[in-house]
Amino acid sequence: MVAFASTGLVGCAGLSNTERGAVIGAVTGAAVGGAVGQRGGSTAKGAIIGAAVGGAAGAVIGRQMDRQRAEIEQTVPGAQTERVGEGIYIRFESGILFPYNSDVLQSAGRSNLARLAESLRRYPETEVLIVGHTDATGSDSYNYGLSQRRAAAARAYLAQQGVASHRIRTEGRGEGEPVASNETAPGMQQNRRVEVAIFASREYQERVKRETGTR
Repeated sequence: MVAFASTGLVGCAGLSNTERGAVIGAVTGAAVGGAVGQRGGSTAKGAIIGAAVGGAAGAVIGRQMDRQRAEIEQTVPGAQTERVGEGIYIRFESGILFPYNSDVLQSAGRSNLARLAESLRRYPETEVLIVGHTDATGSDSYNYGLSQRRAAAARAYLAQQGVASHRIRTEGRGEGEPVASNETAPGMQQNRRVEVAIFASREYQERVKRETGTR
């Protein structure tokens, strides 16, 4: 099943972002999401892919995500954005949000999250997953706890900025999903990050399905 899903995603490479939103539902989103979210993958991207509905509804959702991503790129300077499936993946280097080895938001972090909150308020039909990550310095248990606290701090600040807290979930992955080698300083810096997944809420998905006749 996972091999089939991967092939389906590769076949979407030549399509626009909106067209990918329509096609991606043809594969089993939950299976793909589970595979992406395994150790060494991306929990944030897996959540987006697992929430895909596909078809005409997926195309409608994809168009909205294209608009929102463009706005985020223009207004949130520290955010590295990517359209994934029917959602938006955002990556912040933790150094932008937090001092080293700390879960207290610094000024640049508050500014970035305040601007992200503006976008989230404009698009209330979405849900958000915040995932914290660390490098491999220190024990597994300490890194896991730090990544959880950082994700929770980002969630709390978004809620303070008027984003409904029920829309936001958090997870900590510690050092378990590296994107670079922990053997070098630049690699460790890349691994210290906070990822944000934005995807359509279940209620919005069902509404769009009814409007488009998607089963």
